[in-house]
Amino acid sequence: MVIQQSTMERQDNEIDALLDRLRAGQQDALAELFDRYRPQLRRMIELRLDPRLAARVAPSDVLQEAYIDSLTRYEHFFKREGVSFYIWLRLVVNQTLIDLHRRHLAAKMRNAAQEAAPAWAHATSVSLAKHLVAEMESPSEVVRKDEMLAQVQAALESLDPLDREILTLRHFEELGNNEVAELLGLQKAAASNRYVRALGRLREALAKVPGFFDDETEEAGKGD
Repeated sequence: MVIQQSTMERQDNEIDALLDRLRAGQQDALAELFDRYRPQLRRMIELRLDPRLAARVAPSDVLQEAYIDSLTRYEHFFKREGVSFYIWLRLVVNQTLIDLHRRHLAAKMRNAAQEAAPAWAHATSVSLAKHLVAEMESPSEVVRKDEMLAQVQAALESLDPLDREILTLRHFEELGNNEVAELLGLQKAAASNRYVRALGRLREALAKVPGFFDDETEEAGKGD
């Protein structure tokens, strides 16, 4: 525990040192910070990139464009209080992703209802469904994957958008509760409680998908 804590403290100190350099105008510090968070940012993009863009836009393209954007905007970070650098950087990447969706899918987003909805919402549901179904490994489950995918996606879309977003951030992007609270503008306790409730609602929704929890049922039977 002491080793882990000292490692975290060292990482925090390194980030603070890079931020001090960036504040002084040393833009190479931004490149180092961006590289530190690249794996997390890539995962965030992979979860939210609309499948229709996969052939035209790669996560690396989004990251490159976001980095260029952050070079022109990083001074804004130092003018905002109470925002961690990763959350700020993630917001920049997310805005880049939204702009790319609008740019490439504009022809398919003409009606007001589509334009009012977040450009990445449907893509997130698709990606989450693929991740959940991909965890099924037995031969019988593999056969059912394709037919189950649409049902799992429908289960996810039946959730409240905020519940789905919190599950995405916590379970798939692996953000901590404090980061989720900061990103969504919630109190820490409220974010934690909402996550627990969202997990329960997701389980209820997935329980309606035939065969999704078969393995758990079989394991429970063995224990009787």
